[in-house]
Amino acid sequence: MKKVIFSFLLLAAFSFNALAGEGDKIPAATLKKLDGSKINSNTFSNNGKPIIISFWATWCKPCKKELDAIAENYGDWVKETGVKLIAISIDDVRSSSKVVTDVKIKGWEYEVYLDENSDFKRAMNVNNVPHTFLVDGNGNIVWSHNSYAEGDEDKLYQNVQAIVKGEPLKH
Repeated sequence: MKKVIFSFLLLAAFSFNALAGEGDKIPAATLKKLDGSKINSNTFSNNGKPIIISFWATWCKPCKKELDAIAENYGDWVKETGVKLIAISIDDVRSSSKVVTDVKIKGWEYEVYLDENSDFKRAMNVNNVPHTFLVDGNGNIVWSHNSYAEGDEDKLYQNVQAIVKGEPLKH
């Protein structure tokens, strides 16, 4: 019985470590670009500069509020820190056609990908949206935040600035 319990605990620990969290690299999953072509998430890079990965959905009002709030200052953020935002839609095949419309109407300047099968969502251990991750210039996930309240984008940007300056992050 002890062997069974030990084996179960070992398997659970291994399974938990397979999911992305702070300190991990971006896991591999196939995503769809808005033009229909495919990309693997493990190819995300930004020439040694930070990356924000934001999971969202067309039906999620807080998600859109967060991405809109970031859009207001995104150009300045890029100029000051070189950060790149990658927006991952978790809309399934039935609703993913709305993503292109939303992106065009909103005028978002982000890279936007579709995770129609939720493979990347599962790999990143995302349960609810919006869920935002911050990745350092070495590709390590260093911060994450679930949900959105007005002003969260300011905390996010403070952490982007901290990464660029080599300072500790504020959790």
